[in-house]
Amino acid sequence: MPKQREFCHKLEMAALHGEKIAMEDALRVLTDPEVPLLPLLDAAFRVRKHHFGLGVRVHILNNVQNGLCPEDCNYCSQSASATDAIPVWRMKSDEAILEEAERAHASGAYRYCLVLSGRGPGEERITHLAQVVSRLKQRFPMEVCLSAGFIDRQQAERLKAAGLDRYNHNLNTAEERYGTICRTHSYADRVATLEAAKSVGLEVCSGIIVGMGETPEEVVEVATVLHRLAARSIPVNFYVHAPGARLGEQNHLTPERCLRTLCLFRFLNPAAEIRAAGGREANLRGLESLALYPANSLFAEGYLNTAGHSANRTMAMIRDAGFTVERVDEH
Repeated sequence: MPKQREFCHKLEMAALHGEKIAMEDALRVLTDPEVPLLPLLDAAFRVRKHHFGLGVRVHILNNVQNGLCPEDCNYCSQSASATDAIPVWRMKSDEAILEEAERAHASGAYRYCLVLSGRGPGEERITHLAQVVSRLKQRFPMEVCLSAGFIDRQQAERLKAAGLDRYNHNLNTAEERYGTICRTHSYADRVATLEAAKSVGLEVCSGIIVGMGETPEEVVEVATVLHRLAARSIPVNFYVHAPGARLGEQNHLTPERCLRTLCLFRFLNPAAEIRAAGGREANLRGLESLALYPANSLFAEGYLNTAGHSANRTMAMIRDAGFTVERVDEH
């Protein structure tokens, strides 16, 4: 076996047996041009297939509240520091949320993701969100994930009791770099919210935005921290400039770098749901379907303030690549 294929096989075996992968080897996944992409994808696919078969979980996101955010995350068009005007709306009505959930289920969604802008919910908002989650769980055979900013353990308990499956709060980047992308809260604040969710039995959904100037070492760090936090769902986002966002245009990503990053997250988090998330369409381009070899979930119908592929197009891509669309009501 050539050395490069032997290296990929070593990563595969370590991931399948729950063995720690050395930093040097993790960095080679991202940076070593002598390690070809296709053998890496094949090794990551074998790990993915072991845990998830050929199934792909499609997520549909509902941007429940847009704008009105006091945080200054410099990659976000909803940030307090963003310069372009965007549409602003307060929390959608329960009826609108339920109608969109019905369409998501009919489209084949495995999980329905509610996202609210802002720092975090107060007690009245938590009560309302718990009611909405309960109605969703009673009506539709889909999992529900909520992303509503910072929460504490008591708030997490109330959401868990209502039937919430997962809570999303992305790390976005490594701890040492965090102050370069946001000044109104800290990396530690984000970790505390994830710990609160995990402590009451909510599954943790947390990921990264690749392409904001981070080093390969920092990408490995985020993947490692998410393993420590037992993140069951890891969205790997690829930076796309949102008009008005302070971070501005970035031109560091190639399809190969994106695919190598997905492979890395699969090797370091072998049993987690790895999602080719925001920016996959723009950054993977013609290699988009190859993301399904390391990743087992995707978003359809767009993101918060950026467009994405329709559900029909996403489902067709999945099937054309030889994978299957996984549904909760088929389990």
